[in-house]
Amino acid sequence: MGRAKTAVRRSPLPSPAPGSVNEREAKKKRNGHKTSGQGPMAGLRERKKARLRQQIVETALHLFRQRGYENTRIDDIVQTLEISQPTFFRYFPSKDAVLREVGRRAFARQAESLKSELSTKATTEQRLRRFYETLGNVTEVGRPLWQAVILAGAMDPVRSPELRGAEAATVSLLREIIAEGQRNGEITLDFPIVHLAEFMEGLFNTVVRQWAVDLTGPHKLTERVRNAVEFFLRGAKP
Repeated sequence: MGRAKTAVRRSPLPSPAPGSVNEREAKKKRNGHKTSGQGPMAGLRERKKARLRQQIVETALHLFRQRGYENTRIDDIVQTLEISQPTFFRYFPSKDAVLREVGRRAFARQAESLKSELSTKATTEQRLRRFYETLGNVTEVGRPLWQAVILAGAMDPVRSPELRGAEAATVSLLREIIAEGQRNGEITLDFPIVHLAEFMEGLFNTVVRQWAVDLTGPHKLTERVRNAVEFFLRGAKP
């Protein structure tokens, strides 16, 4: 007669104490969440990616200013940074894409400048003069770079749809300044705020585009911008 097999009873693994770190980690695993050990690593990877993206933009800008946009190759950028072309293309699909990133950041800086103007106690005239004068100075100082940005349509939300959000945020702040001017009796009520903001932006953009291709023109960009703002302010008086 064979021996009867004795069932071996295994003791269950001890459950994590309620509220303990182990219990929280176990819950995260059951719910499909990453554990805390993976979180910091993921954050570190994202920071490294953001840092390299910034380095690519800064290096490209330096070379664009130094050699000109057309004379700068992707090879020049990757060799300066000591990275591979595949690494570059993981961040930007083309050299033009770097230029569009420059345009997006320019819109972000404009938005910050307009927010700053809204926080000051000044007239609409003072705000608009100061904002566009600063914008004109920055653009004129970096003329070769901004010529490339403008001629490539890197700040044109029609040609570069990914810029529409950034451009809309800037225009929205400009509308706020004009709306406050209307409330204070400084700007005419005969036209909608949306149209007035379009008129001002249209004047500025036309002046800058003309300046970008007119290398032998008699006037500096800052002078042209100053005249455009003056024209708008005179026409917008109540």
